[in-house]
Amino acid sequence: MSTKSIIHLDLDTFFVSVERLLNSKLENRPLIVGGMGDRGVVAASSYETRKFGIFSGMSMKVARQLCPQAIVIKGNASTYTYHSNIVTEIIQNQVPSFEKASVDEFYADLTGMDKFFGIEKFAKELRQNIIKESGLPISFGLSQNKIVSKIATGEAKPNAESIVARGSERNFLAPLAVNKIPLIGNKTYQTLMNLGVYKIETIQQMPVEMLESVLGKNGRTIWKRAHGIDNSPIIPFHKRKSISTERTFGRDTIDMIRLHATLVAMTESLAYQLRKGNKLTSQVSVKIRYSDFQTQSKQAKIPYTSADHILIPKIEQLFKQLYSRRLLIRLIGVKFSGIVGGNYQINLFDDSEEMLNLYNSIDRIRNKFGEHSVMRAVTLGTKTIGRMGNAFDGAPPVVLAHRKQ
Repeated sequence: MSTKSIIHLDLDTFFVSVERLLNSKLENRPLIVGGMGDRGVVAASSYETRKFGIFSGMSMKVARQLCPQAIVIKGNASTYTYHSNIVTEIIQNQVPSFEKASVDEFYADLTGMDKFFGIEKFAKELRQNIIKESGLPISFGLSQNKIVSKIATGEAKPNAESIVARGSERNFLAPLAVNKIPLIGNKTYQTLMNLGVYKIETIQQMPVEMLESVLGKNGRTIWKRAHGIDNSPIIPFHKRKSISTERTFGRDTIDMIRLHATLVAMTESLAYQLRKGNKLTSQVSVKIRYSDFQTQSKQAKIPYTSADHILIPKIEQLFKQLYSRRLLIRLIGVKFSGIVGGNYQINLFDDSEEMLNLYNSIDRIRNKFGEHSVMRAVTLGTKTIGRMGNAFDGAPPVVLAHRKQ
């Protein structure tokens, strides 16, 4: 059986690199991409700004204070998606199986390719092909699993590569800071530092039970990752271009309060699915099927977004424009299409830091306690609208029969 060989590829400071590709005058200058106003949010920052303490998700007002000489660019989601797709196609044409983890991050299974090419040689040539054809800098880590490869990429940056030989995973990880392990956020990092645990080597020396007693169920996963153990599979990439939901009413209705509540609930659910999958939509549509089975739909182009407060009013507007027959309604549906990959923060260039924090907080609650743990008051009483899992996890869409309400 072949030893697993997993490569992790990450486009370096992706938004910044795209802006520099479009305008060479921005090379080697401190650059921030994000919301232009003081209440905006940093979506990406160049390495030149990192030494000032600037990072993604930071308030733009604070970022400007820390690095007043920085050039600030609003950014464009569709431009970044276009360049991401160029890289996606290059990878897709050269590897047998790959996973697109985000707009700028990929995993590929190169297992068995050493029989034909030599895996390390192939990985280096793949990276050079991407740089040559896309014009963008990219780094990679190569090891026998996803976690070690991802950490190796982080150590290789910027614009370089790191190969961790089989059997050397523990030695590679040992001297690194514990927060280099994916799953260790600020809170967990602080907990470990309070215990005097700064390096991964210390976790390697701890009994797994001790880590579990401190960190709960995540303790065992973190302990395994510290030892370079990870069996998570590559999730094959399937590009999904739309997401929709429909409701067939048990009895045809003209109850506008009920219809409005259902539309809002469906839109809210689909918007949450977009954010959960780091996706944005550029086209929305509403569908109505009347009691005589005549079906009509109306659609509209919108700026890329995944925000409830933008999508819900647009869906309400489309419904009002569409519903003119005053007949009983049998079915209504909402569809988002023109979907692109991209970090949710792209969507909030024009929105405030407070709005970003609100969505992040609501989505964290939903992720932990279920989609229906937070609902708008107007949607109370509507039957289940949400779905299980992630609609954009790379798996082909599951076709479900319409659930009745």
